[in-house]
Amino acid sequence: MQEDEVLVVMVSCPDGETATRLATTLVNEGLAACVNQLPEITSTYVWEGRLQTETERLLFAKTARSRLAALTRRVHDLHPYELPEVVALPVCGGSQRYLDWVRQSVGPDVQGTS
Repeated sequence: MQEDEVLVVMVSCPDGETATRLATTLVNEGLAACVNQLPEITSTYVWEGRLQTETERLLFAKTARSRLAALTRRVHDLHPYELPEVVALPVCGGSQRYLDWVRQSVGPDVQGTS
């Protein structure tokens, strides 16, 4: 694993306001290069012993492994869920220019990073 490995981080949100606030914060703070929102997903899961089905929004945040811990902390700070979904998947390929842009956008020299 390399610190500059590009990741896609999935975060589910209860509504558009939460999703937009999280996406904007993550990009403004240099924790994600880009965040895409899927407007509506249906999630089915067991919570506190009961089967739940909810409509949510899904974020796809592109970042580098070196920023994952800070991004995860920020989601936990801002998210209304007791246990927000933060799942990171490694990017195994793609446009090298795009992947380089992601790394540069979330690198240590990015203004506003934490």
